[in-house]
Formats: sequence, structure tokens, C-alpha cells
Amino acid sequence: MYLKKLKHPEYFQGNKKKKNYFEGWYYKLVNAKGDHTIALIPGISLNLKDPHAFIQVFISKTEGQKTKLSSYYLRYNKDDFSYGYQDFFVKIGPNYFSKDKISLDLKNDKFSLFGIISLHDLTPIQTSFLSPNIMGGFGYLGFMECYHGIVSMDHRLDGSFKLSGEIISFDEGKGYIEKDWGRSFPRAYVWLQSNHFKDPKTSLMFSYADIPFLGFYFKGLIANLIYQGKEYRFATYNGGKVLKEDIIEKKVIYTLKRRHYRLMIEAISTTEIALASPRNGMMIEQIKEGLSGKITVKLYEKDQLIYEDVGLHAGIEIMK
Repeated sequence: MYLKKLKHPEYFQGNKKKKNYFEGWYYKLVNAKGDHTIALIPGISLNLKDPHAFIQVFISKTEGQKTKLSSYYLRYNKDDFSYGYQDFFVKIGPNYFSKDKISLDLKNDKFSLFGIISLHDLTPIQTSFLSPNIMGGFGYLGFMECYHGIVSMDHRLDGSFKLSGEIISFDEGKGYIEKDWGRSFPRAYVWLQSNHFKDPKTSLMFSYADIPFLGFYFKGLIANLIYQGKEYRFATYNGGKVLKEDIIEKKVIYTLKRRHYRLMIEAISTTEIALASPRNGMMIEQIKEGLSGKITVKLYEKDQLIYEDVGLHAGIEIMK
């Protein structure tokens, strides 16, 4: 089971007896019209003070030039959390998450969200013995503060949700799935993601973080660009480097290099809202995320520009 979990991070990586531990899945759904984006974060927080399961809901709705964000944190007893061993699934109360279906029955005094969405044609990342998941060889280490997994860089959606009485169709929409687990999020990081480029098969995720390691910190880079079916990965473990980093208010600029490839990224976050995040397994910190950002990418092979595009509906977190 260890090797299965290593190569397939979607499976529950922990156990319910752990202390100071969190695990959360990140499902992002964008409808075909592009006016509704919903991020769903089912997870579990295991600690002595406040153990519980949760589903965090992050909603972005665009009308004309205005985008409205809202977020909700729904708590459940930790015993309401269950998961699959042979096949991947997570259940929290009546809510179900897998690689091919999301079924929701959520309600509190501020909103309600019901419905079923099916997921098709998932796009996993390339793996190998040396890089069993997106963390490369670091995935084998058992003492990291936070682990990251990519389940699908891009996939198609079908179905609908009823959001506080409003029917939202996700037929022919697009989705993305990743996850995190461990004790705490990094103390400082930038995370970016989009799979809404002019080229419909292009997808990008990027993470650059302060990583604690054996008593000191290092800057850990993971960037994965899929273009025309080819994966361009820039990571600390494969020789990828950050040549340039500029962080301005709600804007970041990066230049990455690996071998004879160079990737330039410029991301702008327009609107943000606070979401709960973990520290020592407890969901007591806050991060700020937007779901309506814009990411410009330029990919060079040596000095020749081979790809340039702009990604919309971008998830952006800038925590410095």
C-alpha cells in the first residue's frame, strides 16, 4: 500500500489516529460559460484540541466586469470522514468525492449546495521511480512538514449544482485536482494554477515555497506546464532554477530555467478572499486566494519562443 499511495497521492495518506496532522483535497470546477468557479476542499484535521473533518467551499461568480467571492467552512465530526482502500474515494457525511464523481449535500444558515458532477478524461502527471509524484525524490522522505500531490492537471466536467436555489450547469466545464497533507503549510509560498488557455489542452501549476528541511530552510520549486501533450517540468529536484522573482501587490513575475528551456510567468490576482489553512494539524491559519486571476506564460527553447498564451480563471495564492 505504501508504493500505491506514493504513486497515487489521491489516496488518504494518513490515518485517523495521527496527531497534529491535516489532509485536504482541492477540487476546482469551472463551468463552460466561465462565470462560475467553485473550489471544494474536503479534508480532515487531527489534533488533541479540535479534531474534525471539514469541507471548505470557495465560490467565484462573475457578472459583467465584477467578480464576487464567497467562502464557507462546514465542520463535521471526524467519524463522519471515511475513505476507500481499494479504490479512491472520500466521504464526509453525505458528501462524496472520487476521481470520477462529486456528490454534494451541503447546507448551513448562509448557503446550500446540492448536486452531482461527473469527471472525465483526467490528466495525471508523468511519474517514474525517481519521481513517483510531483515532489520527486522528496516524496520518499517521511519527515517533511507538508506534502503536495497532483491528481489531474485537466479534465472535463458534466452535471450541475444547485447553489442557494440557482441551477449552475457544469456540462463541458473544466476541472483540476490536487491535494496537500502533513502538519502545516509552508511559512511563505506562491501557488498558481490555470487550465483555461487559448490552447484547450494547456495546463499549468506552479509552487515556490520556503521548505523546512533538517533544521534549515530552502526554496522549493515545482512548476509543471503541459503543452501539446508534452510535460515541461521545472523543479528543484530535476535541476530547475528560479532566475528571477518579483512580488508586487497581487502580482508575481518569475523566470525559470531548466537545461535549454526557459519559462516566464506573470500572474495577476484581481480579487481574493480568506480561506482556512493548517498549522500543526489545526485549521487555525488563514490564506488569501483568488479564483479569477490571469497568468501569462512564455516558453522558450534556447532563445526561441515556442509558446505564448494567457490562462484565465487562475487560482492564485501569494503568501509572503
